[in-house]
Amino acid sequence: MNIIQGDVVVATAGKEKNNLFVVLAVDDKFCFIVDGKRLKLTKPKKKSLKHVQKASKMPFPSDRLKIGQENINAEIRKFLKERMEYVKTRCH
Repeated sequence: MNIIQGDVVVATAGKEKNNLFVVLAVDDKFCFIVDGKRLKLTKPKKKSLKHVQKASKMPFPSDRLKIGQENINAEIRKFLKERMEYVKTRCH
């Protein structure tokens, strides 16, 4: 499983378990995730790659993930809400 910037992932462990996030950055063993609400671009959560799983084939545009751009957190929230609705309709 290759996770890259912009991917939509679901947390499989911790306080964030079963929630969707956008990957802000990735290194060898960790990724930094945001949801636009509690975890904003200015303060992402460092999460082990073992504890996330790719949730959607449609990524968030990685060129939009630059700190300092206006309303990006709102765009992330809207994007994740749409992804969650899509996942729910596909599973039921």
